[in-house]
Amino acid sequence: MQQEILATVRPSSSRRWIGVGMLSTVGVLVIYVALTTPPEPAWLVFLLVVGVAAFWLAYRMWQATSDWIELTETELRTGSGQVITRIEDIETIDQGVFAFKPSNGFLLKTKESAENSWAPGLWWRLGRRIGIGGLTTAAETKFMIQVVYSLLEYTSNKNA
Repeated sequence: MQQEILATVRPSSSRRWIGVGMLSTVGVLVIYVALTTPPEPAWLVFLLVVGVAAFWLAYRMWQATSDWIELTETELRTGSGQVITRIEDIETIDQGVFAFKPSNGFLLKTKESAENSWAPGLWWRLGRRIGIGGLTTAAETKFMIQVVYSLLEYTSNKNA
């Protein structure tokens, strides 16, 4: 049985292009500097590693931001079906200014730890903390967080 999708967060196409473009530009510039004015061998290796890492990150971001995040009554998942967390596992929500969260996003703290995961520009998970946002629009993430608050209130009233 398919669950109804209550909210969806998709990366903005312009932010996606800008984010990947900036990372690619960093990669090009760092490798250009390394090859045109070769520094000492240790610095040359460092610059080449940073340039390749920037290209790898741009590629990962391009792949990750082709997906989206869906909220149903029972879970928060990606469009490809990967479950990020179940609603009943959410302990707290933080969307404050000083929260360690993605831009235009929010932070969830779950009751139990899970495997670390990362989709650059979309979401990440470190232990019990989940960050949603990045290249997403603020309006979509704010709507999603309001629906999550409502679901948490509903489940706490239902269990009481």
